[in-house]
Amino acid sequence: MDKKSKKPNNRGPQQPREFDQKVVEIKRVTRVTGGGKRMRFRALVVIGDHKGKIGIGLRKGMDVTEAVNKAVNAAKKNMITVPLVKDTIPHEVKIKYKSSKLLMMPARQGTGVIAGGAVRSVLDLAGVKNVISKMIGSNNKTNNVRAAFEAFKVMRSKEEIMASRK
Repeated sequence: MDKKSKKPNNRGPQQPREFDQKVVEIKRVTRVTGGGKRMRFRALVVIGDHKGKIGIGLRKGMDVTEAVNKAVNAAKKNMITVPLVKDTIPHEVKIKYKSSKLLMMPARQGTGVIAGGAVRSVLDLAGVKNVISKMIGSNNKTNNVRAAFEAFKVMRSKEEIMASRK
């Protein structure tokens, strides 16, 4: 029996990531030029820490890994904080982003995340554990993720609502 030789890991010690990332969509896009077609890849990435911080990035690159890395860097630059109340959202939100309409409602403990694919990844990475959501009008993953992101932007915590009333 041959023993497998172990190659040294040139990357050094692994550091824990500050944010988890999820690649929501990778598309192959082409641009027609005078010399022919130029093919690139577009990546939509959502990053979050499961504690209320979340960001999205959409970037193109010559190969998939380059596009994903660019999208992660872009997501880190536009992070927002999601107000959470007992693992759910503070209030109901109805939002329209381009052709996508999103309805998100707070839910009781034990309900879980009831959401479609693209919005589910945003909610999971934000740390929302109990929510009911419905996408209406579009199957476009990019618009659906951006609609969820915009919904988080307009959400206000109870402290902000009380401060605005005074």
